Amino acid sequence: MNMKTALEWKRYYSTSEFKDNYIYEGDDLGVQCTPEGTVFRLWSPPAGRVTLNLYREGSGDAPFQSVSMKKENKGVWSWKCREELHGVYYDYMLEIDGKNVRSADPYAKACGMNGERSMAVNLRRTDPEGWDEDRSPEEAGERIIYELHVKEFSWDRSGGFPEKYRGKYKAFTCVDTTLNNDGIHPTGIPYLQDLGVTHVQIMPSYDYGSVDEAGEYTEFNWGYDPVNYSVPEGSYSTDPAHGEVRIREMKEMIQSLHSRGFGVIMDVVYNHTYSLDSWFQRTVPWYFYRVFDDGRISNGSACGNDVASEREMCAKFILDSVLYWTEEYHIDGFRFDLASILGRSEDATPMNKPPLLESLAYDPILYSADLIAEAWDAGGLYQVGSFPSWNRWAEWNGKYRDDLRSFLKGDDGMASAAAMRIIGSPDLYPPKVRGENASVNFLTCHDGFTLWDLYSYNHKHNEDNGWNNTDGADDNRSWNCGTEGETSDEAVLALRMKMVKNACAVLMCSRGTPMFLAGDEFGNSQFGNNNAYCQDNEISWLDWTLAEKNRELLEFFQYMIRFRKSHPILRGSTPLCSLGFPGVSLHGVRPWEGEYTWETKVIGVMYAGVKEQKDDVIYLGLNAYWEPITITLPELPQGFCWVPSVDTSRGAHAVISTEEYLKERTYVMNPRTAAVFQAVKI
Repeated sequence: MNMKTALEWKRYYSTSEFKDNYIYEGDDLGVQCTPEGTVFRLWSPPAGRVTLNLYREGSGDAPFQSVSMKKENKGVWSWKCREELHGVYYDYMLEIDGKNVRSADPYAKACGMNGERSMAVNLRRTDPEGWDEDRSPEEAGERIIYELHVKEFSWDRSGGFPEKYRGKYKAFTCVDTTLNNDGIHPTGIPYLQDLGVTHVQIMPSYDYGSVDEAGEYTEFNWGYDPVNYSVPEGSYSTDPAHGEVRIREMKEMIQSLHSRGFGVIMDVVYNHTYSLDSWFQRTVPWYFYRVFDDGRISNGSACGNDVASEREMCAKFILDSVLYWTEEYHIDGFRFDLASILGRSEDATPMNKPPLLESLAYDPILYSADLIAEAWDAGGLYQVGSFPSWNRWAEWNGKYRDDLRSFLKGDDGMASAAAMRIIGSPDLYPPKVRGENASVNFLTCHDGFTLWDLYSYNHKHNEDNGWNNTDGADDNRSWNCGTEGETSDEAVLALRMKMVKNACAVLMCSRGTPMFLAGDEFGNSQFGNNNAYCQDNEISWLDWTLAEKNRELLEFFQYMIRFRKSHPILRGSTPLCSLGFPGVSLHGVRPWEGEYTWETKVIGVMYAGVKEQKDDVIYLGLNAYWEPITITLPELPQGFCWVPSVDTSRGAHAVISTEEYLKERTYVMNPRTAAVFQAVKI
């Protein structure tokens, strides 16, 4: 082969000769290392020669052995020995197109510092004690997702984590951490148990390229820049120089979370790589990247190197990687970053039935795994409500975020859309077709403002990122409540607190799966930075002192989570109640007025069903107007009465601890207030 350009390679990979002779279907690429011996297999059809280099260390030294690999069928090169080479590092020297190219292993399961060399590993020697008994928690009927970054979660010293575990996987194994080690106020795992969330969604934790693992611990990045897809990130381990340590410690984190009742969802980025100079590119030039007929590289990721997921071996690699995380690390689910890229064809047009997405949906090993799509990309494809699902894929509901943000801050023309989002977005996800768990509802995530900042800033303040405030989204649909940024104005602070509670009440009373960002429950701020991907300082760290300072807000979140868990009708359909109400109904200032106008600022949503063989009726009232409005609640049968459970206008007493029977069906909704009512038998 003598091919120089991306287009020449593309034409060759598209030929029937290549597809007939080089599509490998085996499940043994990479290294298999056991006491019986070690086998290396690398897929590189273009290579004319491959040399395997073995090293004692993950960086620096010369190889202690170099061996020529044997070319097998389907473009696979192999070498085997009878030794267990656990802990031995390796890379490959390939002769391709007349040049020698060094590469690590795209299928590596372990690596050295910064992933420059792969490492052979007997995975059974990395298992924590009791790993064989580790299981996902039993489903309790409710899923509440808590998105966090491994380092951010435990880096701030106020969290009371052991110094050597700050910012590490091991922080999640600590079961008795408290605020500044005061022994009173829990942080970490015990804190999450008290909060009541059911699933932890960890931001990228595979080996990524933007942090120097040999550098200062102050380095930080979100990690959306993969290098070794099937290896844990080393900067989160206590010893990134020894490849087995990061594997064991990540397993210990997952084991600890499982043992305390949390499911673990992993944020994965299969749409692009850290750079074009990847192990993909070095072993099979231009096969794994989507190149257009004019020579341009697809850029739906805004990173300049979209993967060619439509190609058989690229799709196989992604599926193999997901299966590996599921089987080896016991991951319970995956959130796919910019998932729409994975459904594009070679010319970037969206496919009707993308083979990769279908294979993920139907793979029997993934039958119980959560598959969650970020159903858009940076190339303009927006598939919220239309992502190819096979009734398996859920979606980050970006329309929920946008519509509710707009309505809650009082924008005109948003009432109808907001009501649809609250009742599960049936216009996007018809329950009879998609079920009732297709929508992952969120108002905040790692991208954008925190919930506190959503009501503290009208504009982003990303100057510290070094891009002259040009990075990050401009469409935030935020409102600063009258003052931009930090303030000592008590009235502004009280309004912000109420707005955050409104958002929480709506989220926990919406059909679908709720998700929120770590720290939202106690008012964590990024000081107006809505793209804090590179900030290793107070901007991104989780400030645990706020959990005590804003205990009023934290306790409100805890209550609303408990409330949601105790009322199945908030999660989905139940048998109809005996009171004659439909399962879901929309209301306005007066009952049964669910037709909203451009000026409508009041929404009422009533859920009616059965809980433990008893009638259960919940009414969520929202007043996004800046004046009080008296609403009338639906008439109840004789013997029943409305009781308010939550009224965010009551400040520290937003959770109503005593039963206040409404003699009349009218209720004054104060300005910018959320209220929750229950029908109670008297």
